[in-house]
Amino acid sequence: MKAGRVLIALMFILGLVGVLVNGSPLYSRFLYFSILLVFTSWAWTRWVASKIFLERSTRELRANVGDVFEETYKISNKSRIPAPWLEIINQSKIPFAAGSRLLTLVLGNQKRTYNARTWLTQRGSFQLGPTAINIGDPFGIFTTKKIIPSQESLIVFPMIQEIQFFPSSPGLLPGGHVIQRKSHDITPHAAGVREYVHGDAMKRIHWRTSIRRDKLMVKEFEQDPQAEVWVYLDSQKNVHYQKPHLFDESPLQTVLFVRRPKLKLSPSTLEYSVSIAASLAHYFIRQRRAVGYASAGQTYTVLPADRSERQEAKILETLAFVEANGELSIAGLVSMQAMQLPKRSTVILITPTVRTDLLQAVDDLLLRSLYPVVVLLDAQTFGGPTGTDTIINALRERHVPVCNIACDADLSTALGNISITFKSQELRSWQTPVLAP
Repeated sequence: MKAGRVLIALMFILGLVGVLVNGSPLYSRFLYFSILLVFTSWAWTRWVASKIFLERSTRELRANVGDVFEETYKISNKSRIPAPWLEIINQSKIPFAAGSRLLTLVLGNQKRTYNARTWLTQRGSFQLGPTAINIGDPFGIFTTKKIIPSQESLIVFPMIQEIQFFPSSPGLLPGGHVIQRKSHDITPHAAGVREYVHGDAMKRIHWRTSIRRDKLMVKEFEQDPQAEVWVYLDSQKNVHYQKPHLFDESPLQTVLFVRRPKLKLSPSTLEYSVSIAASLAHYFIRQRRAVGYASAGQTYTVLPADRSERQEAKILETLAFVEANGELSIAGLVSMQAMQLPKRSTVILITPTVRTDLLQAVDDLLLRSLYPVVVLLDAQTFGGPTGTDTIINALRERHVPVCNIACDADLSTALGNISITFKSQELRSWQTPVLAP
């Protein structure tokens, strides 16, 4: 482009000087041709730019860290004049976002389509765009930029690790009695009928009773006696640590055939905690357990326990935006929420803290006839302070299962190994939870 401008400038100067010096027709042709070329190039570029359209589409707007995200770019030239070259620039904030491409000779009324694959390495919400299109003339004199605003956003969920085993309370089943508390959800335990109230779901209407009484009657249900599983994520900003780390951009051949490359988590206690919480929610919901979630990061968040796939999606979407900027400790989170949990429920505490607040939270849960399981990240391996071993020993004295997670550990293996250490000993002690003297 610079060379084209230099050539036109030389032609214009040569023609202008020649006309002024001797008035030869040859020099005047140089002058007029350079002016005509500049005007033609400018008009060409502006006209083509007004007729270039771009459409970005994708099949999914939800994905997990480690997935390969695929987009389709469709470029249309709706003018009769060809575009000599187009430069598409994907300005999305997705790390290592693909999609930028240089296209040459897009003919009039022609469409070009190509796919772009991006290896997702960071959770959160990302706009799919904006997209910049640079359009130029064939002589390389003028360039016009066209900005296509983003229309959709992609939510990237945390990475989910497959877990083979993780301890939890067996609850009140088998042989337990139905909990004598009404439930807003439909459970296998019907308690009776009552008159329809505006806002009741249509699927709860008991039609036989409604016909017999000549008015709408709805079924009432009692809570499922099976204990719940709660995931508590420590989001206090003063307990999380991170080592410096840079992701390497995935080479094109690793994502060309939509393969999933092996991704290492960022060496951050928060990223490990979020991935662990997502993996445990996926594991227990797959087992048809009712799973709840609580954290106190930028906002105090509580998701009531449920056993549906919709609940998993809600937990994953919440975890996609979690930040470690809260003021409430894990003990404070437990004291605020634990009183509302059904007895014999499992409470999984995910934290890197080395403070005694964790022991206070565990004692509080045991006194409420709840079963704590601690996933303790080794803060020292993430660049934090020592003291994890002291906390582990104190938890073992309380017969509380604890899983120690170090930086760069394989989470699938590390979370599954809790069964080797605690399944035979600590899980038996849960039958009669006792506080250490």
